[in-house]
Amino acid sequence: MILIPAIDLLDNCAVRLFKGNYDEKTIYSTEPWKLAEGFERNGATLLHLVDLNGARNQIGINTEAISKIRKSSKLKIQLGGGIRDKEKLEYYDSIGIDRFILGTAAVKNPELLDFALKKYGDDRIVVAVDARDGIVKIAGWEVDSGVKYLDLLEKMQQAGIRNIIFTDIAQDGTLAGPNLNAYKEILSRYNFQVIASGGISSLKDIMALSALGTSVPMYGVITGKALYEGKIDLAEAITSLGSD
Repeated sequence: MILIPAIDLLDNCAVRLFKGNYDEKTIYSTEPWKLAEGFERNGATLLHLVDLNGARNQIGINTEAISKIRKSSKLKIQLGGGIRDKEKLEYYDSIGIDRFILGTAAVKNPELLDFALKKYGDDRIVVAVDARDGIVKIAGWEVDSGVKYLDLLEKMQQAGIRNIIFTDIAQDGTLAGPNLNAYKEILSRYNFQVIASGGISSLKDIMALSALGTSVPMYGVITGKALYEGKIDLAEAITSLGSD
């Protein structure tokens, strides 16, 4: 299992939201590219980058920060937030983004998902399944899709998706620990490479996800707030997981 540090961008700053609420944000850096450089120095290999403005369909606001992060780091980058058309996919591909995260588009635009899979391959496409009380939220977690997350996962498996990120929104930004039962169910039912996100507060949480005991192991875990607040030492956690 790999540990994936997160940078959530809002107005070109690195922030964390509480349970996805844009009105409850904490700004951690006005120079997020320096965070990426630090993650790389401490042994990370993949960065989880989210354009929170883009998720709300506020286009182009974080272009400077995204570009600087890409240029300043050799980390592989998976990026999501507002990727809802071919032009945005092609733009991010042109600036060197390695993996594209589709959330709203996976629910609302299966044609775009199919296009992305065919053009970029299943290794570069990641579907974000973000749920509260079992229902998928879209458009920056502000719109109820009416779709049960297990039903969406079933559709994604049929569509040929290989990589998913599952977030229990009620845990996100809370440092309350991950929803282990949900991850165990997903790993037991499907063959995705699953990345866990939301509520990670300690090395103990990370190791609990690593040791779920399902036939399909957890692929990765995303952490943001716990890194920023010193609750997890990135280098120590990567060493504990046996990552390089």
